[in-house]
Amino acid sequence: MLEKPEPFRTMLLHLQATVEAVTPNAELLFKWKLPFFYIDNNPFCYLNSSKKYVDLVFWHGAHLTKHTQVLISDGRKHMKSLRYESLEEINQKILVDVLLEAYALRDRKYYK
Repeated sequence: MLEKPEPFRTMLLHLQATVEAVTPNAELLFKWKLPFFYIDNNPFCYLNSSKKYVDLVFWHGAHLTKHTQVLISDGRKHMKSLRYESLEEINQKILVDVLLEAYALRDRKYYK
């Protein structure tokens, strides 16, 4: 994440710090060269960046019910993400709400 250009580096570090603060038992590992957070050895969420935005992707996104108007599926059946193009776009309340809901649903099956 540190090798990413600004503003993506700051956004990724902010999202990482928030995930770690809200889910203190999440373990950061790298899978497919992406920073994945695992809880009890199960995927929870991961960070991804493109040339235009940063995604915080939730592994069990299909189960999320809060703030669905801002969750992006992009053709994915089971995962949903919060997508940001700038640090200012990050609504901390929505971010924490979605993280808490995803944490509460972490034991659900991947498929709905």
